Amino acid sequence: MKRRLPLPVLALPMLPERLRPLLRAALKYAADARLKTRVAALVASRGFVLHPMDWMPAATDQESPDIYAPWVDWQAGADSEKKSRNEYLTAETWDDFYPAARRSALVDLRRSAPALARTLIETRGASEPAEVRLALIELMRFGLGADDVPFLKSLSADRSGKVREMASRLLARLGERGNPASGGSEDPTVELAGFVEEGKSGFIRRRSTYAPIKPKSQAQQARRADLFASCYFGDLVAHFGKTEADFIGAWQFGVDDGADLFLVRMVAASGGDTAVASLADLLAAAGGRLAILGLQLTARLDSGRKRVLIRQILHDGQNLAALNMVEGAEAGWLEWGDLAKGKTLSALRSAVSGDNDVVKRNAEQHLETIGFLATAATAEKLIGEVVAAGLPPASPSLSLLRLNAALTANATK
Repeated sequence: MKRRLPLPVLALPMLPERLRPLLRAALKYAADARLKTRVAALVASRGFVLHPMDWMPAATDQESPDIYAPWVDWQAGADSEKKSRNEYLTAETWDDFYPAARRSALVDLRRSAPALARTLIETRGASEPAEVRLALIELMRFGLGADDVPFLKSLSADRSGKVREMASRLLARLGERGNPASGGSEDPTVELAGFVEEGKSGFIRRRSTYAPIKPKSQAQQARRADLFASCYFGDLVAHFGKTEADFIGAWQFGVDDGADLFLVRMVAASGGDTAVASLADLLAAAGGRLAILGLQLTARLDSGRKRVLIRQILHDGQNLAALNMVEGAEAGWLEWGDLAKGKTLSALRSAVSGDNDVVKRNAEQHLETIGFLATAATAEKLIGEVVAAGLPPASPSLSLLRLNAALTANATK
């Protein structure tokens, strides 16, 4: 039997032994792998990694913090020495990196030297299997710019349909027409436009408005959903002769909740960066249901806009479970004022002190979410608030908040 190499040593220190009981309690309360990964992300944000006997990422894990890439590769069966810890990723060292470490290095390169990363993906990725090529092309979204257009256009000849589709969507984000439109009645963009009614508003300064037309049958409803998912936002707005930002500003939100969702998803998939940012700002300012809808955009938002959306949802105090949809949310930044000035804190107090078991369970799940987002000081204060309101001090729902509160600058002492 072949002996495996030792588990790689990570670049951060292990969580102090005295905090491991709190960690295990938080991991035990986390209901699934995604929530357990979130616990690891909180700990990593405070400068520590977990003990492998407490938690290990899966071999297929792409959500755990980058610091764990060597463990992901080890889990995947890495069985030879690699130099990835001390090497830069180049064409010559490409094979010296296991997949997770290579992905992490490529993301860093796309952010700091996008042209270099693109060249590596183009030259070394071409010979990879289709699923690997797809994963590499998906990384082009980091640092995506006009210089990437020639390479992305060259992928129209790729042997994988999924790679061709990914490249087309990335091109659409850069303002390139995604679908070569015939302009005829069979053009899917023209068909989708048939589900949108153009109107006018204002007595003095007339401006265009765009509202969804309610489908007349289940078949039409299904077809509309397919068209929103397969067409590109730039093609749709070009059909109406508008810019992406103008179309977003003229869309009549609230006429059809389903169409609103489809449109936001369409912008997230193929809209330009400016369109995504302006739509996120509009939805956050609207609050309520629309702010929650904005969470569909979080994979493409910077940390500042993600925080604005999260703060707005906490301020509204509605459907806090939706916060689990946030992609790439940062850990440990939520201040006490972000909770105290909105409706969430009073709702949590009321829920834990009431007799409705369903409401209480939901509130306890929200405590876990806030336990990930909060600063250590906020976590400590929230524990005191909900315990004073009637939540048992030993409640498992406080596990992540307790770990968070303990992960202070003095955690190593």
